[in-house]
Amino acid sequence: MFREVVERGWSSTPAGGRVLTGLLPEYVPHCSDRLAEETTVNGRGMTDYDLPAAPDERAPLLVRRCLAYAAACLRGARDHFGDTAVKSYVSFSFADTDEALLTSNVTFCTPLPDVRPYIPDLEDVVDAAVAEFSVEDCSRGSRRRLPC
Repeated sequence: MFREVVERGWSSTPAGGRVLTGLLPEYVPHCSDRLAEETTVNGRGMTDYDLPAAPDERAPLLVRRCLAYAAACLRGARDHFGDTAVKSYVSFSFADTDEALLTSNVTFCTPLPDVRPYIPDLEDVVDAAVAEFSVEDCSRGSRRRLPC
């Protein structure tokens, strides 16, 4: 599913939201602001049903899958919009189930000066591991190089 999302590329909503075309529903829900619109449309849990349950086997595969998806989408956003404004947020946490499997979520949004950040005080998050990435993190000279 995520390869198809990458291939379908990006679109703009009437409100100016930057959304992944493959995730855009027929009817875009009314949101309070552009940030809410983008995160509502672009946010998804990463498919992990095919991954092993053992954390030491599962974690590297899930991380790699999330980062590859984020990098591909960020490159697509740069190419489509002609700038590097779109950011990706990748989070990992343990499911609140008996198995407590490691799960992840990936979303994309464009930080705006007049709207609160998607995750205020990102450094203070304690119930999950969360990272913000930009397309610059995909470049060869980046210290935080994504698997591009």
